This record gives sequence, structure tokens and C-alpha cells, in this order.
Amino acid sequence: MTALDWRGVAAEGRDDLDVATTVRLRARSRALLRSLLRPHKRRLWWAVALLLVSNFAAMAGPYLVAVGIDKGIGDDRLLTEVVIALVIAAVTEYASKRAFLLLSGKIGQGVLLDLRTRVYDKFQTLSVAFHEKYTSGRVISRLTSDVDAIGELLDGGLDDLVIAALSVLSVGVILLTLDLPMGLVTLLSFPLLLWISRWFRRESALAYRRTRECVALVIVQFVESLGGIRAVQAFRREPRNDEIFGQLNEDYRVANDRAFKLVALFAPGIKLIGNATIAAVLVFGAVRVIDGHTEVGVLAAFLLYLRRFFEPMQELSMFYNSLQSATAALEKLSGVLEEPSTVPAPADPVPLPSARGELTFEAVRFGYRDAVVLPDLDLVIPAGETVALVGATGAGKTTIARLVSRFYDPLEGRVALDGVDLRSLSEEDLRRAVVMVTQENFLFAGTVADNIRFGRPGASTDDVVAAAQALGAHDVFAALPDGYETDVRKRGGRLSAGQRQLVAFARAFLADPAVLVLDEATSSLDIPSERLVQHALRTVLADRTAVIIAHRLSTVEIADRVLVLDQGRVVEDGSPIELLERGGRYADLQQAWDDSLV
Repeated sequence: MTALDWRGVAAEGRDDLDVATTVRLRARSRALLRSLLRPHKRRLWWAVALLLVSNFAAMAGPYLVAVGIDKGIGDDRLLTEVVIALVIAAVTEYASKRAFLLLSGKIGQGVLLDLRTRVYDKFQTLSVAFHEKYTSGRVISRLTSDVDAIGELLDGGLDDLVIAALSVLSVGVILLTLDLPMGLVTLLSFPLLLWISRWFRRESALAYRRTRECVALVIVQFVESLGGIRAVQAFRREPRNDEIFGQLNEDYRVANDRAFKLVALFAPGIKLIGNATIAAVLVFGAVRVIDGHTEVGVLAAFLLYLRRFFEPMQELSMFYNSLQSATAALEKLSGVLEEPSTVPAPADPVPLPSARGELTFEAVRFGYRDAVVLPDLDLVIPAGETVALVGATGAGKTTIARLVSRFYDPLEGRVALDGVDLRSLSEEDLRRAVVMVTQENFLFAGTVADNIRFGRPGASTDDVVAAAQALGAHDVFAALPDGYETDVRKRGGRLSAGQRQLVAFARAFLADPAVLVLDEATSSLDIPSERLVQHALRTVLADRTAVIIAHRLSTVEIADRVLVLDQGRVVEDGSPIELLERGGRYADLQQAWDDSLV
């Protein structure tokens, strides 16, 4: 599988992974777990020490009962000492286990905090190409349901799993030491225990991996349906969405049902084997007591230890579903964290503290999957020049804008800013130098002022107001119910399209980039709003390099230079007036635009 196997498995619902892939996934998961636990190494050693003390105190109980029965009855002093020892053991077990649970809880929460931070940071650093290609629902699933699965194990199951495993090991050794013949009888159950445990481990691993895949698909459908709720309701898509969600929901139920059926077979199976073993030991031990080969107290202690042996085995079965679910989630998350970036940060970035804004495309070849969009582009945009890109849909306009913003890297050739390959610039220098304004600029929850200072978080209120005034937008923002402190609400829903675009321009103006990319930034506006934005646009573009993509030729008129693109090649190049006088494709586009306004 490729580095993208965390998505491939989930998307295809595969449960037939080959051995090599399974081994690699588990190795990768263990490596992630080790890195998460490494900062807590000292606390882990303390937790181990507390666990050993708690286990030692718990194991002392049945032995003290055996001493009390065999030697304490008739000896009041010894019986008193045994009772006191039992009380001390009980208090020690309580105190050490309480301390262990508190400490392990801190470790677990620290691990979850680190994991959530890593996953969140990773998704932020992954390229725009990644987020355009893969659904937000699957991304949300990684950060919510998968992290929650690990959290459930750390919060509610891991402690018991560790304690149970240590108890099983300790009791096994004690049984063989206490009475070897009865211990050997107990060992007769081990082949059955081993077989049923290995069967459950194999089948449950597949089952719980499937549950993680199904819940991811449920979240994907839920997020996409709500994200496009307007289209859903406008086209009465609800019945079809209900069918799709119902099927995914049913698949999730079936996957969980399969997991519960496995537990329903495993847990009673362990109990059946345990009760049969206890019965066999009771009969065999009774014979040994009658024959004088062992004592009643030893038999009683042996039976108590057997209970402590098989009860944890049942607990292990009950918590194994959490373990398998968390393991499957850890596989997905480790894949996320190993996802390579398609626009990696340079190992040794070239500093560019103050960009002039000259853009150069040198033999740039780029395409999406198998479709080549830019076969061989050579282009120079001098610093301070405003260039408009026009052409039919698919001509390569938006691709050029994405390459300038380094949302993608060219397959061949290079895109340079002031002679420096964009791939050699640090993220900080690049984002300070290049800003993109799109048709639907995302506004975050918060005030108008908060959204304007998004590109320069440290800007003061005076800076925000000054930017709006420079654009001629101050009166628009001041007229809002709470002025610049007006809450824009979800996705800027409280503002009109024109107001949102003015916020975007003010944000770009305040960020003061050397290069500004406008990707159809005025195409969704009505005429009055467009005129208002056009005034702001002239201010924003002054003294900086600009690349404008526009279907509305009214926006192109302010450009110094127009490039007409066709299949990724520049077929016309000149000022708007020159191209109109020359005749050709741009003149035809202008005529078609004028006709559309009649």
C-alpha cells in the first residue's frame, strides 16, 4: 500500500490486508505510540512501580487465607497477625491502585493532548491539493472518532487491561509454586485459552478495523449533507440522502453487530473454560487433601487464586474490543501523521525578508492526475504589474494562480519570486509575500475586525480602520449594527456578498503582500456591489504585483497587461487597449461581454 493507505483502507472497506501490510501498519502504530509515551517515561516508571505494589498486595490475600486456615485456627496470636496482614494488604492495594489510576489518567490525557495537537497541526500543514481531493468528513473522523476510540481505551480500559494481564501472569506463577500437581491440572486449560484468544484476536482485529471504516463513512455523509444543506433542500435531495445515510448507518450497525457477536462468543467461552478448570481442580484437590498430599488451606487458596486468574481473563475479553478499536484508530492516525506533503517545506530555506514581487514561470509543466493543464509555460510578470488572465474554462487560469500561491508545485520547471524558487522559500516568507483572494472568501466566526486582521493578527483597531478607510469601505463597516465589532456569524452569513468581499480586500490590504492573486474575486457580485469593490480593488492593487482571474471583463480593464490562455498556452499578450485594437480572441471576448450587458 502507498503512504495514503489510511484513506485507501477506509474508502474501500478492505478487511483482506496481506501479511506484509498488516505488519507494517502495526509497526507504524507502535512507533507512533512509543513517540507519544516518550515524554511520560518517568511517570510510566512510577506507574509500573505502583502497579507492582498493588499487584503484590492483591496476590498476598489468598496466601494469607491459606496460612490462617492451616496454621491460624487454634493459634489466636497467629490468626490475629494474619488478619492484620490482610488489612494492611487491602489498604496497600487500595492506596497504590488509587495512585496508579490518578497517575495513569494524567499520562493518558497527556497522550491524547499530544495526539490531537499532532493530528490538527498535520492537517493544517497538508497542502490545499490534499484537502481539495479528500472529503472533510474523513478528516473530521480522524480527529474525532479515532481519537475518541483511543481516549476510551486510555480512560476506561487500559488500566484494567494492564492490571488484568499482570494478575494473570502473577497467579500463573503462584499456582505452580503453591501446588505443582494442581498447577499442572490448571495448565491443561491453556491450549483452549490460547486457541480461543488467538481466534478472537484475529477476528476482532478485522471487525474493529471495519467499524472504524464504517463510522468514517457515516461522518463523511453527515458532514457533506449538512455542508450542502441549501442545495439539498433546494433540489429536494433529502429522500436520496436518507437512503445513502441509511445504508451507511446499517453497514455501521452490521459491523458493530459482528464485533459484539465475537465478544459474546469469547467472554462466555473464557468463563466456561474457567469454571470447568475450577471444577476439575476442586475434585483433584479434594482427593489430594484426603490422601494427605496437600492441606485444606492450600486448596482454598488455590481456588481463590483460580478465581483471580479467570476473572481477569474475562475482563480482558470485555476490554479487548476497546483495545482493537483503538488499535484500528491508531493505524489510521499514524497514516495521517506519515502523510507526505505534496508541497514540502525546504530543508534550507532561502531568506526573502522583503519581496519586490517579480514572478517568473520557467518551462513549467503541470497537470492534475493524468490531465496536463500547463504543458510548457514560460512567463515573466515584472514587479508592480497587474496582469489579468482570461480564457475559456480549463485554459489554466486558476492553475497559474494556485502555482503562484504554492498550493501546488510544478511537475517540471519552476515558479520563482524575485528569482527565488517558491520551493526554496519558507512558509512564513511565502505567505507574507503572496496572498490570494477568491470568489468565496472564508470568514471565520468572530467580528468584522477579527476577520480583517486575520492576515496580521497583531494589527490594532486603528490599523484595521485605516485599511478600511483606504479602500473606501469604512462607511460600509461602520453602518453595520455593531460597526467593526459586528459578529459575522457562521461563514460570514450576516454580511452580504459585497460586504464579505470588502472584508477580504481589507484583510489583503492590511497584510500588505508583494503579490496579490485574485481568483474571480468579483464574479458573484451584483452591479452596485461590484462598483464598490472595484474602487477598493484599485487601491489594493496599487504598488504591488497582481494576478487577476476574471470572467467579468470589467475587472480586466484595470489591468496593465492581459494574457489570453488556451490549453495552458499564452495565445495573446498585451494591454487591454492593444488587444482590442489588434482584434482576436480578447476582442471577441470583449464583444461578447458587451453584448451580454445589452
